[in-house]
Amino acid sequence: MRLSTARLAETSVRLAELRFPLERVQIHRTRLAFIHLDNLLHFAKIDRDGRVDGFVVAYLPDEVTILLLRRGDLATAIAYAEGGRAVVSIATALKRIRQESERGELAYGYAPLEQLAWMYSCCAAPATAREVDQKHPDLLLTALEDEKFTGVLELISNGRVNYVRFNQGQILNGHFCDKPDGLSAPQYLLSLFAPDARGARPCIAAAVFPPADDLPEQAPPALIQTYRELFWSIVNAAEREVPGEATKRVKRHRDLLANVHKSLTALGTPLDRDPIDVVASPEELNYALSDWALQFLEELEIIAPGIAPGVVQEATREHRFVLQKAGFYDRLPWTMHW
Repeated sequence: MRLSTARLAETSVRLAELRFPLERVQIHRTRLAFIHLDNLLHFAKIDRDGRVDGFVVAYLPDEVTILLLRRGDLATAIAYAEGGRAVVSIATALKRIRQESERGELAYGYAPLEQLAWMYSCCAAPATAREVDQKHPDLLLTALEDEKFTGVLELISNGRVNYVRFNQGQILNGHFCDKPDGLSAPQYLLSLFAPDARGARPCIAAAVFPPADDLPEQAPPALIQTYRELFWSIVNAAEREVPGEATKRVKRHRDLLANVHKSLTALGTPLDRDPIDVVASPEELNYALSDWALQFLEELEIIAPGIAPGVVQEATREHRFVLQKAGFYDRLPWTMHW
């Protein structure tokens, strides 16, 4: 299969050549057509060996999509492309991977949570590119020391991605791709700038970003769909109480709060339409739905006082245990009687 010629934004690094640090290879890079993606993602649910932190890298024709796994569960997704790097929704990442099953490739490896948090951060921040002198690339490390830089350096050499944490210009720790056990971190970093046997200098790209200690969890597509259904269940239950009034107000309240809760646009998309792409945590979905329900129902209570508790109970009964655990009812002023 011909490898893609797409390059990482503002660098000469080919996306197809990217390789990330890992502690153990679970699946070596292979054709996507040979991989059952759903079985791979459900591995942690059927085998204790799969309940570890790691990542799945999908090499697609125009980008590299990475699924980040916390204890084997899909936590979030990021992507490297010619247009830049970004956090993407889980639904979008899975869709892109499945669409390129004939042309893409996939690798799966274990990695510590700290590294996964840094991989996420360099796409969420986003990372700030650092200029590299091709004749004297090792001056980059000297410059960081002189600046007393504090943060994480992402250093790519011939496709090998390395993450190095600095404090006041001094190396604290890092996660390195293919580092021999006998080399210290400074020795290995200097080796990344060395020319090969033919005298050709490696393709180098560098960027810096603030470190993160944890990996944010993204709401999975199934949870987003559940909140969409709850949104419209509340609307339908309210419409039965005050015919003609609920549907007239739903869009206005959704749009008014969309500046605060960006996920509301997706939750408020009619169920007969394709869902809008959204990146949100489970907590954000809960806050968005509860804040919208509060404002929406308080206005309807002006017309029909006392309807709100009954509407909420009727609309959310099937999912009440999930919502109770999420604190949904605690954010509303009404008492529920089940």
